[in-house]
Amino acid sequence: MPILALGLNHHTAPLDIRERAVIAEGQVGEALATLRRVGGVNEAAIVSTCNRTEIYCGMDHQDTGAVVEWMHHYFELRDQGFQPYLFHHEDRDAVHHLMRVCSGLDSMILGEPQILGQIKSAYRDADQHGMLGQELSVLFQTAFSVAKQVRTDTAIGNSPVSVAFAAVSLARQIFADLSKQSALLIGAGDTIQLAARHLKTAGIGNIRIANRTLERATVLAQEVGGTAIELKDIPDALPHADIIISSTGSQLPILGKGAVQRALKQRKFRSQLIVDIAVPRDVEAEVNDIDGVFLYTVDDLQAVIEENRQSRQEAAFEAEQIVTTQVDLFMRKMQSLGAKDMILSYREKIEAIRASSLEKSLKQLQAGQDPEAVLKQLAHSLSNKVMHQPTARLRQAAENGNHTLLEAARTLLDLPTTKP
Repeated sequence: MPILALGLNHHTAPLDIRERAVIAEGQVGEALATLRRVGGVNEAAIVSTCNRTEIYCGMDHQDTGAVVEWMHHYFELRDQGFQPYLFHHEDRDAVHHLMRVCSGLDSMILGEPQILGQIKSAYRDADQHGMLGQELSVLFQTAFSVAKQVRTDTAIGNSPVSVAFAAVSLARQIFADLSKQSALLIGAGDTIQLAARHLKTAGIGNIRIANRTLERATVLAQEVGGTAIELKDIPDALPHADIIISSTGSQLPILGKGAVQRALKQRKFRSQLIVDIAVPRDVEAEVNDIDGVFLYTVDDLQAVIEENRQSRQEAAFEAEQIVTTQVDLFMRKMQSLGAKDMILSYREKIEAIRASSLEKSLKQLQAGQDPEAVLKQLAHSLSNKVMHQPTARLRQAAENGNHTLLEAARTLLDLPTTKP
């Protein structure tokens, strides 16, 4: 069964395209349900993060145009707007891509560990909605094992590198002494949790954490010695924040230009750093036009990320070798699984011939026929029945000049090369 990996990510599409293709956490089941109805799709899993929306499918056939059409329909892009930005991998290339993604080799920050947890979540969602079959189940489980091997056998994960780490690194470049600064973190997911911990390690003076669910913000605030507030309290907290890092799952902006302008005025126009890690964006793009505000999106962190990438290149080279080896092993395993059904079918066919011939011979013996004659007839009958169809196919191949089949049969049957 062909395997397809299709989608867009930070390599292929800019932020304004990626944010149009985000599937919110609670909507994955609905997306999978509609994808199930696409012709040719037997299995599917959807990975949707701030940097990628990728679909992995087990297909009936190689024609994947219906899945591309599904993307445009689901995200309501009638103008085929994703087409120039889509990547498309099949079979071995799809396997290779997933293993690299799980291992952090395809991430914006090389080797970042967060993506593995996100893909495991996508795997669980697909499983819970009955969208996983044998091939994708084996593929994802193997990819998870490869990611673990890469982490264990290379130094790619030794440094604390993530988008959150890059955001805090940027803050340290702009503010010489973070102990004199206050931070407002919006959201309480994995990225904000990492950012909070990095800020605490960097010695930040004060942290406020705003979240839709106050209880969740409180748990994180207690961990890092900060204060939890609700989203409705953000306007009051903005004037006191030197650093704002936002990463929520909101489909609409959390911070607008007007709110930031009012906060800056109350700050007597002291500068603010705003890092918007969310996709779709939490901060209106027009905020970038305000004097005194330094607005960075996830794509703007590329310079910080590139420094970390260079420091991890040697480990990445080793990791790429592991992935390539594991792709080869996986493809051989899947090919052997394909032969398994054929071998089982062939054994069942021969067993049916054996059982039928034996039953006939036992009846002859019970009727008092000569045992030696019965055995000779049984041997002759078995050999004829087993050889009849292959022999007929070989004659047909010779008549049609199908030398490929003839040579394959010679190898399969372990026959000597014909003398000239």
